[in-house]
Parts: sequence; structure tokens; C-alpha cells
Amino acid sequence: MALKGNKTQVTDLAGRTLMPGFIDAHGHISQYGFALQMIDLQPEPYGKVMSIPQLQKVLKDYIAENKIPAGTMIVGNGYDDAIMEEHRHPTAQELDEVSSVNPIYIEHTSGHMGVANSLLLKNMNITYDTPNPVGGIIGKDPATKQLTGKMQENANINSLQYVITQLPKPAESDKYKSLLAAEKAWFAGGQTTICEGRAAPDNIDNIMDADKKGLLKGDYIIMPDYDLNADKLTHWKQFYKKYNGHIKIGGIKMTFDGSPQGKSAWLTKPYLVPPEGEKQGFRGQPIYSTEAAYKGLKAIFQQGMQVHIHCNGDAAIDEGLNLLERLKKEKLLTKDMRCVLIHSQVCRKDQVPRYKQIGIMPSWFPTHVYLWGDWHRSNVLGEERARRISPLKEGLDQEIPFTIHHDSPVTPPDLITAVYAAVNRKTRSGYILGPEFRISPYEALKAITINAAWQWGEEKEKGTLEKDKRADLVILDKNPVKVDPFAIKDIRVMETYKDGVQVYKK
Repeated sequence: MALKGNKTQVTDLAGRTLMPGFIDAHGHISQYGFALQMIDLQPEPYGKVMSIPQLQKVLKDYIAENKIPAGTMIVGNGYDDAIMEEHRHPTAQELDEVSSVNPIYIEHTSGHMGVANSLLLKNMNITYDTPNPVGGIIGKDPATKQLTGKMQENANINSLQYVITQLPKPAESDKYKSLLAAEKAWFAGGQTTICEGRAAPDNIDNIMDADKKGLLKGDYIIMPDYDLNADKLTHWKQFYKKYNGHIKIGGIKMTFDGSPQGKSAWLTKPYLVPPEGEKQGFRGQPIYSTEAAYKGLKAIFQQGMQVHIHCNGDAAIDEGLNLLERLKKEKLLTKDMRCVLIHSQVCRKDQVPRYKQIGIMPSWFPTHVYLWGDWHRSNVLGEERARRISPLKEGLDQEIPFTIHHDSPVTPPDLITAVYAAVNRKTRSGYILGPEFRISPYEALKAITINAAWQWGEEKEKGTLEKDKRADLVILDKNPVKVDPFAIKDIRVMETYKDGVQVYKK
């Protein structure tokens, strides 16, 4: 109470737990806001779609209940072939059964792929003879010479960009509605610093415009997508590492591969069961050639900016480590850039020490163990590789700083579940996957506070409760360090404060 002044408000926490505001190390707030406008196709525990017939029914019911006219674009989000009982993606023909007069696109929970119905494929001028875009795959069935409807990586991105052009533009009064709804979800998750982890130019403009109008309350760290901003690096440099209002550019994002649960991550050894349409021995594929990836990284480093590289598979991690090591030798990569390999999921034992040797850090995604650990064991990687998903304890033992993240909308913007997964490594079925890689609740909490502040270069302002640091606070109903570890995911955020102002109360 030594710091109490005339305007100090004293609150009795009544046994609740006060912590520094959580810091989002990697998420996609604009994409989450967009997902809020789509038809929810998530499976349990976040939704109810557990089969393809259920998915079809949800879409049909939406069209009927909302009296959607023919020709209107229908968009769904969050279906998960790993959890649905068929363990496969829906097809264009199955979406045609929902509607042949409405174009339909459904996005996979990973955000790396989706499925279009036949009308949408026709509208996008995609045929069986259409070549794959660079870094993408258009799903085709060689047996029938038909399109499957599945769009992967850059084919998915191209499809989404087309879909967006077909949606009605919001009225000026609603322009920021989805962004502000998403911000509320981040605050409800105890997060006061928010990441826009792969930003298209229109996402950046929308966030900046909202801030100029005084609508935003959180701090936003934006990572422009390299492919969509390669000609704007000099422009974004002026906003790098310094806030203008509530916004700063944290660096540039590159994406080297896809997702393991969607079987598009780039591996050194084959998938246990190849995805539909692929032969035994399939290992995924890179988004870039090695030289194209090197050229992009070099351009970013020549601007003196941090880079976050999406690397899920161990082949993608090899590529990231090798290129960063090369650029370090060329004196373009310096340790103070604090570069990050995002996800770093299928991480081999020999790769872990290289993070420290090169002077970079991983941001791991332990919620994968909880949601998709069973799928990784049985269908994607097999036991040996699956148990190493996000090997946090190995990083801790080797004194490698790391963060953990939720990658929302891949999962909800919920870091408490990420902490739960890091501590327990318990799958949906109750199996403990890789118990040797579990970490303590305290170390997991550091990964979303102290370490996350360091990742963003904000350790002097955020991450701990100290004099002269920002009054970014979260109040929890229970203490994550003291409860039974398996009860951590049931902890609730009660209040969130940004710069001393309450922005959420349960």
C-alpha cells in the first residue's frame, strides 16, 4: 500500500488471483472476427458438428431459417476432419447436396484449406485442367477426372479472397463490428496485447482506421504477410517496434508450410496415413522454393525487421533453421531481432539446440496435444513423432526462451487452455502424450506473460506486475499454480484491465 495515492482504487480480490495481462504471442484477430460472421461448423468441445451429415444439416438449416435467396454466398468455418466420424473432408458434391443454387465455401479449422461446391468452382473459373497456384493445391480426383472441391494453402487463400468479394460490404456503421467483437473475446480471455499474425493490407487498414476513430482499447501488434506486402516493407518499417496509438508493426510473417492436423505440414518422413488423393510416402510440401524463401527473408532483414516464420513440420523447421543460420553468417540476422519460428510442432530432438545456437526462439502450440493428439498418434504422425509435438520441457532444459499461443481462430482466443495443455499434455481421450515434455504451471504462465513480452520487445513495459510497468491486469477465479493441474482449463477470467481501465468483467 506504499504506492497508494488520493485517486487509488483499492479492490479486495476475495481469494481470486491477480496476474499481468496475458500477451498474445500468435493469433489472427481479423480472421477470428471474420469467422464470427460465418456459419459455425466446429466440432466438440467448441461446437456440435461431428459428422458430414451434421455439417450438411447445419448449412441447410441456416439457408432455410434465414430465407437465403439463390445466388447468395454461403460461408462456413471450423469443420474438422480429424474429429468428424468420417475422418475426411467433405466433397464438392456433398456441398452440392446442401445447395446447387448458392455458392458455398467452408474453411477447415486449421485455416490452411477449405472446400468449395460446384457452383463456386464454376464461378471462380476453376476446372479439372486449372493448374495449381504456386504454393497451393487444387483438389482433383484422377479416377473420375472431377474436382473434389478441396483447396489447400494458396489455393485456399485465393478462394477466400474471391469469397470476400462476393459478400455484401458492411455499412459504415458496421465496418468495425467484427473486429470489436473479436477484441472483446481477447479481453474475455485475459489478453491485453493482441496479435494480428498474418495480416493482409485490408486487415491492416481496418485496424488502423478503427484506432484512428478511437474504437480500440487493446494494444495491437501486426505482422504483415510477406507475400501480400513484399512491396511495402519500407512503408511498414516506419511503424516497426513503436506504437502509433494502439498499433505497432511487430515484424513480417512468412509461411513455410501448412498444418499437421490438416496433413499439409512439410515433413522429412511420410504421413502415417496420407491425405485423400495422395499416395503412400506423401510428406507435404513447402510453400516456397529455398531460394524464394531466402530472398524474402533477406529483404525483411535488410529492413532490420523481425520475422516470424510459420514452420509446423520438421522439414519446414529445417528450412527455417538453415536459412536463418545462413543469414546470420551473412550478418543480416542479429540476435536482437528476436526472430520466431511459429508453431515449431513436429520438432526433432536434434533441432532444439539450434534455436539457441542461431539466437532465435520457438512459439509453441501445445493445445494441439489436447485437441489433436489422438489424431496425430493414430493417423498423422504415429506415436514416436506425435509425442514430440511442442516439446516444451526440452526447450526449458536447454534455456531456450519460448512462448505459447492459441493461433485463434484455429482454437478460440484462450491461453488458459494452452497453459493446461502445456502442463498436462492430456489428449481428448485422456491419454498422456509425451509426459516427459510437460512443464510446470509457473513456466507455462511465464510463456504467456514474461516471455511473450520479451518476444515483442516489451519486457520493460509488460509481462510482470512491477512499479512503472503498464497496468495491464487479469483477475482469475482460481490460482493456476495451486489448483489441481487437470483443473487449470476450468479456470475463468473474471476481470481484465488495460492500462488500469476495466475492459472485461464476467
